[in-house]
Amino acid sequence: MERLGSENQKNPSVYNYEAPWQIYGLAWSARSDKRFRLAVGSFIEEPSNRVQILTLNEENPSLGFRRDPSLQFEHTYPPTKLMFHPDPSSVSPDLLATSGDFLRLWEVGGEGGVELKAVLNNSKSSEFSAPLTSFDWNDAEPRRIGSCSIDTTCTVWDVEREAVETQLIAHDKEVYDIAWGEAGVFGSVSADGSVRIFDLRDKEHSTIIYESPFPDTPLLRLAWNKRDPRHTFPSPFPSFLLSTFSFT
Repeated sequence: MERLGSENQKNPSVYNYEAPWQIYGLAWSARSDKRFRLAVGSFIEEPSNRVQILTLNEENPSLGFRRDPSLQFEHTYPPTKLMFHPDPSSVSPDLLATSGDFLRLWEVGGEGGVELKAVLNNSKSSEFSAPLTSFDWNDAEPRRIGSCSIDTTCTVWDVEREAVETQLIAHDKEVYDIAWGEAGVFGSVSADGSVRIFDLRDKEHSTIIYESPFPDTPLLRLAWNKRDPRHTFPSPFPSFLLSTFSFT
């Protein structure tokens, strides 16, 4: 771990961590008792990939982040996204979710070590599952995770039951990102260039709030304004463009 800045700096706040492979996914822990914990996922062009969980020594931050061998594990294919359980309380399950070929839940042990808790797969074929491009953990209802896939669907999982709550055909082309706005409302973006809003109280319908005016321009990422759920921020490709949408 290399610290950036002056050698005499007493309270460094910027660190540079050099992983042994290309980094694709990052996730900060939300737990109040593990504030400076970071999950890092690899991008290796082969089935065997890695996830590391780094921790910061809060009593002596100058030591930087620490890589604990017991807090790293193998992952099948590069994880397309990583997220810790969103509940900040220390009594919530200490879980990390990853997406790739499947949605996986990992339990971070109190005494060290990471164990695979569940592999969530809604494919009717045991031999093939359409890759998951992204997912989002519902911070208003942490039992729910929404995932999206190249097969045009969005799936809502009940992670407490480790089962599908509902699956929706969301778009005309690959779905690249999903984001929760409220407990039962999420948005998604797709290769079809649209932003769509879904309300779980009416699973038969969705609202298209935006369609790209540029043909064949996919939308890659979506973020909600957590202070005002009426606003979303989709990111198209090329990603130097950013738009803000307001709806009621």
